[in-house]
Amino acid sequence: LLAKGNYMSLESATQAIRTKVGADSGLGATLKFDMGADGVIVIDGKSTPNTVSNDNTDTECTVGISMDNLQAMLDGNLDPATGFMAGKLKVSGDMSVAMRLQRVI
Repeated sequence: LLAKGNYMSLESATQAIRTKVGADSGLGATLKFDMGADGVIVIDGKSTPNTVSNDNTDTECTVGISMDNLQAMLDGNLDPATGFMAGKLKVSGDMSVAMRLQRVI
């Protein structure tokens, strides 16, 4: 998953999430990872098959997270619930969507 030394690029993060989401993530909703200046990754868990893109569209749930913390989550080094409690990610919108994210990531 690592690209360019220790830094994960938007492209590699998007691909990693696309791989984890697969054709049917079970998310059943739309969710956006917002990394600020680093860009966005949008999971459309309502489409068949599910899609993952970098188009900044409105979603039911938005997770504000740094690229470093997203990488830690994808690598299994940061549990989403723990990250939320520690303030490493901020959730806005439908909280139940964020809770289902744990099964996906």
